[in-house]
Amino acid sequence: MKTCICTAFVILVLTPSLFALGQQATPQTPTTSSQTAPASSPSDLPDSPTAQVKTVIQPTGPTAVFDTSMGRITCRLFDKEAPVSVENFIALAEGTKDWKDPISRLSMHNKRLYDGTIFHRVIPEFMVQGGDPMGTGMGDPGYYIKDEIDPNLNFDVAGRLAYANSGPGTDGSQFFITETPYDELDQRYTIFGQCDDSGVLTVKTIARVERDVRDKPLTPVVLNKVTIVPVGQALPPMPAPAAAPAPAAASNAPAAPAMAAPGSKPQ
Repeated sequence: MKTCICTAFVILVLTPSLFALGQQATPQTPTTSSQTAPASSPSDLPDSPTAQVKTVIQPTGPTAVFDTSMGRITCRLFDKEAPVSVENFIALAEGTKDWKDPISRLSMHNKRLYDGTIFHRVIPEFMVQGGDPMGTGMGDPGYYIKDEIDPNLNFDVAGRLAYANSGPGTDGSQFFITETPYDELDQRYTIFGQCDDSGVLTVKTIARVERDVRDKPLTPVVLNKVTIVPVGQALPPMPAPAAAPAPAAASNAPAAPAMAAPGSKPQ
């Protein structure tokens, strides 16, 4: 009876060891974490990949109509994304905001800033720039306004209307209009308007006039008038075409030599 008990005890002691040895002798198949981890509920699983939807912002403000000596440019303003910038542009265009003439240093009251100014810098495949009362690129209205740079509003389409600046917080009256997408400008300049396709064609025409080494047109391109059209109202009629210049009187003097082409832009 005692012997039987010992035998049974030996069997009970040896059985676990044999079972473990049998497990070690069997090759183990590598498993992924999903095979060994407990099942997850749908809420625990990672989101499936989805396409990134690009945010497209449409302007909802009034329309700025630029009637130039080379055609019309029509731009809708981003009054929600850049309210201070739009308000400043409209006030200068309509003469409801005082500004200082950078040449005379006199304060201008009830004086429209943009009418009669020129596009002082034009570059093909890039942009045209204007809004300087001096016409040199160095003028401003005598004050600065803050930047209003929207993270979802970039230079990813042609026809962006934006303030030119000399660094953060230096927006004033100078503006530029792009003729192509130009992502190098993203998040650096306040975009406050979007011009239509017809306006972009006018921009392209202006950008291709003959210019000097500083990209200033040799023959001035004039911004005759800026008209602000409230939402829902019709655009003003197109201005009458400028009269053709009178033919020069006949002369026996020899013709002047043709002007040489301007040099390339300095690098």
